[in-house]
Order: sequence, then C-alpha cells, then structure tokens
Amino acid sequence: MPIPQSVVNTNESAPRFLQSQNVAREVSMTSLELVEFINVHRDRQSAETGSKFALLMHKSFLGKVPEVLGEQASAKFIADLPDSYGRPRKGYSFPKRESCLMAMSYSYDLQAAVFDHMTALEERLSKKVALPSYAEALRLYADQIEQTEVLRVENHQQAEKIASLESIFQVGMTPTQFCKRLNGVNCQQVNNALLARKWIFNSERDEKRSVKFRVGSIARDKYLTEKVTNISNEGMDTFAKYTPILLKEGAKRLHDLYMAQKLPMKKTWDGQFCHCKATEEDIA
Repeated sequence: MPIPQSVVNTNESAPRFLQSQNVAREVSMTSLELVEFINVHRDRQSAETGSKFALLMHKSFLGKVPEVLGEQASAKFIADLPDSYGRPRKGYSFPKRESCLMAMSYSYDLQAAVFDHMTALEERLSKKVALPSYAEALRLYADQIEQTEVLRVENHQQAEKIASLESIFQVGMTPTQFCKRLNGVNCQQVNNALLARKWIFNSERDEKRSVKFRVGSIARDKYLTEKVTNISNEGMDTFAKYTPILLKEGAKRLHDLYMAQKLPMKKTWDGQFCHCKATEEDIA
C-alpha cells in the first residue's frame, strides 16, 4: 500500500526540537520496535477474525522504508540498532509522524494503533518531566525555605534539649533521682509508672516483704541497667541487692514522657516544664 509522494515531504528535515519545547513530541520508535508492534497487532487480528498474516521480517521492512518515505528523507532516520549479540546493524529510528506513515503503508488500522501507542507514550513522558509554572516554582521555593527553617528550629531545639539533659543527668542516677530534677513530677509514683511500662518488675514473690525491683527485658541495656550490691550482715547470709540505674537513652525517654505529660504529676504542679536544681539528696 504505497504512500503518494504528495503525502511525504522528501525535502523536509527530520524533526529537531529544543529542550524548551514540549518534550512529549520527542517520542520515537525504531524499525525493530515497529516490526514487533506490527506482528503483535497482526496476531491479535488473527485471533479475533481468523485471518492469516505472514510474519513481517525486519529485512523486508527496511526495504520498504525508502519506498514509503523516499530515499532522501529515509536516510535522515538511519540508526545503528544492536542485534541479539549487541552488534550494531542498520535500522531506523522514526519520530511519531514517520512511524505513523510506515504503519499506514500496511493498513489504516495499524496507523491508528501506532498513533494511539505513541500518543500514550507522549502523555506518560510529559507527566514525568513536566516543568512547574512560574507560580508553582515560587511556591516550591517558598516551601523549601520554610522546610529549611523548620529543620533549623528543630535542630536548635534538639541541641538545647541535649544540653539541658546533660545538665541534669548524671551517670549512676536512678529513675526516681532523675525525676526529682523535673518540676512537678510525683517521684513517689515514678516506679509504679515504670512498672506499668514494664521497664521494671518486682522479683519478690512474698507480698509481705519489701519490693525488689529488677530491670525488665524491654528496658534492659536500652533505658536501664542494674547496679549489684552484695550485702552481708552479721548472722545473715550474704545477698545481692539490685538497683535499677538510668542510662542516657532512658533519661531522654523519661524527659519525652515528661514533656508529653505521661509521667505521674503532683496535684500542686504549677504547669511549668522546667528543671530543678540538684540537691545532695537527689544524687545520694
């Protein structure tokens, strides 16, 4: 099905577009891709209508290109295409217009199918690389500045928080001793709060005896560790006393809970989140 020369402008150069133009017009199909597309289209038609189509070979397609587009025009689209071994072989790379002309030389149905296929490629490409408008670019820039400022403030606050924690946390502190430095915390209820969070547990089975707090597996070596003290009194067997000791990460977590008002607070708390000065009793 030859194409009249009046349809093909043999003197027209292959389309060249600047990057600033619509990138959707840059889609192309190689001669190998067109041959595969045509054969798939024919297979589909055969399944639907029962008609038989001969398999289109790439060599046959190449011979038809100069007949359809003309010798001079077709030469502008010559490209080296790799074979199955990666070796270059002669082929063509066509923009949308010439791809549709080649498809039309086989059938109008094929021309429509190639046109739809390449239009879909254009739409996908335009969505991927569409540039924002001037107003959108300004908004994006403003958002970036705002995000940078938010991060700066957050980093400053985090630095202040770390410095603040370092001023009140001391190695060897118990959770209760640390919480005595936090304004408003009911320190008598701190261990109960840690029991509820399973940071500690009571290892004493006899309810009539004093509690013996041990560090739970959830908090062990992450938030708390244990100080072991061997105690021996005259007339008694030596026994080990375990004291939960706060680690730095545990201090950070307790401080976060304090700021979120998730620690037990005194009824007389003035609502101020601040730190109290240490006393000898606090670190004893």
